[in-house]
Amino acid sequence: MMHQHRFGTTNQMTNEFTAIIERDEEWFIAYCPEVPGANGQGKSRDEAMKSLADALELILEDRREDGLRGAPADAERAVVRVG
Repeated sequence: MMHQHRFGTTNQMTNEFTAIIERDEEWFIAYCPEVPGANGQGKSRDEAMKSLADALELILEDRREDGLRGAPADAERAVVRVG
């Protein structure tokens, strides 16, 4: 039996992404090559990673909402897991 899932702000999605971290004088800069536009920065490596994680979360949630807007109301929605 197939189960339908509702997507919304309470749907947590866990993924792993590559973080490239560079030092720029006093700042750490982090970005994710898999997700264009996902960048973070901070005075420490941990701050830069947290900033990047926050950016990734916002970008992916925004893309999910945009993608679901055009889906027909009667279309089946399911979760697919990768990895």
